[in-house]
Amino acid sequence: MTLSLDLLLGFALFALVTSITPGPNNTMLLASGVNFGFNRTIPHMLGITCGFFVLVVAVGFGLGAVFQTYPLLYTVLRYVGAAYLLYLAWKIAHSGPVSDSEAGESKPISYLGAAAFQWVNPKAWIMAIGAISTYTPMQGYFTNVIVIAAVFALINLPSVSVWAACGTLLRNVLKDRRWLRLFNWGMAALLVVSLYPLLLESFS
Repeated sequence: MTLSLDLLLGFALFALVTSITPGPNNTMLLASGVNFGFNRTIPHMLGITCGFFVLVVAVGFGLGAVFQTYPLLYTVLRYVGAAYLLYLAWKIAHSGPVSDSEAGESKPISYLGAAAFQWVNPKAWIMAIGAISTYTPMQGYFTNVIVIAAVFALINLPSVSVWAACGTLLRNVLKDRRWLRLFNWGMAALLVVSLYPLLLESFS
């Protein structure tokens, strides 16, 4: 079966829903939009999309099979991702006041940092494996993997941009340091809560 129009449209809907719904990436983009503005968050958005594109291609070309063969590697990756998420939550909680200046101690996540984060982001792995296992026909497989990854990236970038834009719109509301501090701690708490399924699985 080739990648038909119907299958591609179904996949596009899957990509939109998984890209625009809450998750670690979008929570961090919302916080970055508030603290640094839209323009300074662009490298973060591009890093997410490009890093995720590479992840989907890697899963499609056999990395997913490696984790099936060696499940311990996947477990280690998940816990490394959880530790990094806790670190990012701490950074968000201690972000500085809203400012358009690039000077200061707090800085937005870089392009490379955001791209690398996709490899330890549990939601990104679920999205990538779901895309490859569900929507990629075996006939013309390698070409289909590239098409799936490219379509996902084209949908992912505007989807995640919405969160950064919403954060930017909140900047004026959160000029007050007290409200900004509450917002940042709230975003940090949401990142920690996103680890709940991993913790539940660990203790079940």
